[in-house]
Amino acid sequence: MNNPSPKSSTSNTTPIKEGINGELIEVKAPVKQKFYDFYLDEHQNMACRRLHFAGSSFGLLGLAKAVKDRSAAPLVKGIAAGYACAWVGHFFFEKNKPASFKSPLKSFASDFRMYGDVLRGNLSLKDKSLDRVR
Repeated sequence: MNNPSPKSSTSNTTPIKEGINGELIEVKAPVKQKFYDFYLDEHQNMACRRLHFAGSSFGLLGLAKAVKDRSAAPLVKGIAAGYACAWVGHFFFEKNKPASFKSPLKSFASDFRMYGDVLRGNLSLKDKSLDRVR
């Protein structure tokens, strides 16, 4: 028997899926998605998003240079620059505390998920009305 395909939802409510007998089933978002939704809510300001994108780029450049040079120093500098950019974005533009203070690992993973969404064009650095995530 074919697995039913999820039906799209037009609002930010829980997704709905059609069951085997045609009944509608509410699908709970996985924990990862719930945290990412929270993470995106904490990054509505475009200056904050841009600073996060720059900071993640600095971190990745530091990682690449560290591998190339076989030295940890560029990685440490890249991470420091990345967090500095992100925290400036939160404290001065978004006016909230970084999620990394409460959930550092989930926040770190979500930052790179957000970075990927920006690269794929799913999140805008110009206007949040252009976002295609959620």
